Amino acid sequence: MSTGFMFILIGIVLVFLLEYNNHFSSRKFIKDNSVYFNGLMESDYKFLLEVKYGKSDLDIEKLFNQRVRNGLITIVVLFFIFLQNINFTYIVAAVLAGFGVFKVQYLQLKSFYKANLNRINLMLPYYLKGLEILIQHYTVPVALARSINTAPEIFKPGLERLIAKIDAGDSSVQPYMDFAQEYPVRDSMRMMRLLYRLGLGSQENKQESLLMFSRTISTLQNKAREQKYQERLDKMERKTMVMLFATGGGILLFLLLSMMMMMNF
Repeated sequence: MSTGFMFILIGIVLVFLLEYNNHFSSRKFIKDNSVYFNGLMESDYKFLLEVKYGKSDLDIEKLFNQRVRNGLITIVVLFFIFLQNINFTYIVAAVLAGFGVFKVQYLQLKSFYKANLNRINLMLPYYLKGLEILIQHYTVPVALARSINTAPEIFKPGLERLIAKIDAGDSSVQPYMDFAQEYPVRDSMRMMRLLYRLGLGSQENKQESLLMFSRTISTLQNKAREQKYQERLDKMERKTMVMLFATGGGILLFLLLSMMMMMNF
């Protein structure tokens, strides 16, 4: 058994004994120092969790503390591994590795969100079409609030934040822009600007602005349909290419085997 492994084993046993005898609690340590650890929380971490898991029974603090714990465990384990030849370089390497482990879940959430941007891009025109119908009967803020129940699940957190900012008295375009930045898909910025201007317009100009809004949504819907059609074509082309390569490879392999058998004879 190597000395490095012995140090790791001793460290694990020591931590377990301290935890078991209540002399040390990793959860309590993280909780007591949450002021410092929470400074590491990314500004969009809560949003990314809501996008992936929804809002039901989502314990953000617990999930974040698990990330912190995993990072600290990585640092401690590497510290024991490097204990024999400990120096500043090894300490920095252990801290960087721990930070990397801490960031893993966030990067996975970010990757999931980016993978779903295409889906958001396709859903946005159809959500806006439903919103357009509501705007014909209500003001823009009221229509936005009423649209939450029927909106796609992924839009609900952003809509709730948008409504909260408007209800708090923010009459600027910023709440609309914040929503567009949370969902940075095709034409989201332009559509939210149009929506803001529609809310500012007088009743006399509302029909004209609504008509422009409707035309823009129809254009986006056409683009979404074209994108869906193109994606289907690309998928069929990929399947066709795989079949061609598989068939061609099989035939080539069969010919090679036949030639080898003929040469042996």
